[in-house]
Amino acid sequence: METAPVPARPDPAGSIERMFGRIARHYDLLNHTLSFGIDRWWRYRLARHVRPGQTGRVLDLAAGTLDVSLEIRRQHPGLRILALDFCLPMLEYGVAKCRKKKATDIFPVAADVRALPLPDASVDCVAIAFGIRNITPRSAAWAEMLRVLTPGGRACVLEFGGGSSRIWQGLYSLYLRRLLPLIGRIVSGDKAYQYLADTIETFPDAALLAHEMRAAGFAQVFHLPLTSGIVCLHVAEKAS
Repeated sequence: METAPVPARPDPAGSIERMFGRIARHYDLLNHTLSFGIDRWWRYRLARHVRPGQTGRVLDLAAGTLDVSLEIRRQHPGLRILALDFCLPMLEYGVAKCRKKKATDIFPVAADVRALPLPDASVDCVAIAFGIRNITPRSAAWAEMLRVLTPGGRACVLEFGGGSSRIWQGLYSLYLRRLLPLIGRIVSGDKAYQYLADTIETFPDAALLAHEMRAAGFAQVFHLPLTSGIVCLHVAEKAS
């Protein structure tokens, strides 16, 4: 499987891309370690809400090292999964995993979520896990998702619930502000996980994000809190 070259973009997107490139080889390990392995269950729940349709195509955005694509493939064999991410090193690690699993039905491409290289109404479902908070402006991402979805198509957005909520009597906030950046730096030798903690803290809570999705034009919007609301799964549809 081949990946396309990353299109040139001005900072700050470029700096974020470089940051993810630096931590790509540690990314899977840190995901599992920092979530105590619960990230696998979160991706399972996301894939459970993927709804196949007539095109037989699903779009995995901010696909990273392709764990979401592989879980969708496991639960929905026979689908063609288009896996897009703007960070080529992340996709390269995912491609290696796909080769081991002979996952020839996953098609990774380096591309910008805000300008998808796909025709209108070309996929039945869009999935994005822990990526929407890194995209600015989000309105451009919502518009592109709606454009490429078929009428009645579904968007599944897995994201942190926002760091402002008091979860587990404040222990989660302590973990987010102190332990997550520290562990991330020890394992990866990079300050990237301070950035990730900051984006979680400043991200809208689940109710505000659901309102934003409705305002962008999605219908039938609902969200499911996971792990006491640390993570939320947002599900929405494009009007028929």
